[in-house]
Amino acid sequence: MATEIERKFLVTSDAWRDHAHASEDFEQGYLCGDGPASVRIRIEGEAANINIKAAVVGTTRAEYEYPIALADAREMLADLCVAAPVRKTRHWVRHAGHTWEIDVFTGANAPLVVAEIELSSEDEAFEQPPWLGEEVSDDSRYYNHALAFAPYGQWKQ
Repeated sequence: MATEIERKFLVTSDAWRDHAHASEDFEQGYLCGDGPASVRIRIEGEAANINIKAAVVGTTRAEYEYPIALADAREMLADLCVAAPVRKTRHWVRHAGHTWEIDVFTGANAPLVVAEIELSSEDEAFEQPPWLGEEVSDDSRYYNHALAFAPYGQWKQ
C-alpha cells in the first residue's frame, strides 16, 4: 500500500520566500464529497494526475496517484467536480536536510499559507524553520479537500 506521512503547519512570515528554489501553480478539484477516500484531479503546470487518498485525519494516510492526460484533467475539472477547484502556488524550500512545500492559496482560500513536510516515518526528526507556526496536521479544516467545500476566506476569523 502507498502511504503518505506528512505534517502540516501554518506559516508565520514571508521569510521562506528568499529560500524557495522552485514553484508551480496547482489547480485541483474533487470528484466526490464524502466517503472513505477523496478522489482528486490535479493540474500541476502542464502535468496532470488523479489522486486517491484515505479520508482520515492525521499524519499518515494511504495515498495513490497516477498520471492522466492534461486534456482529460481540464475536462474533469470543468465538468465533474463537486466543489469549486482549489488554486494555489506551491513553492519548494530546502531547510536542514528536508524539502518543505509551501502552499500559497489564491481565490476563496486566500490569504492562507501552509507548509508541509513529507517524512519517511512518523517519528522522523526534523528541524523547524523560523517561519513555521502552529501545527495543523490533525485539523481537517486545513486539508485541501475540506478547503474545496469550506474555503478559508469564508471562515469566521
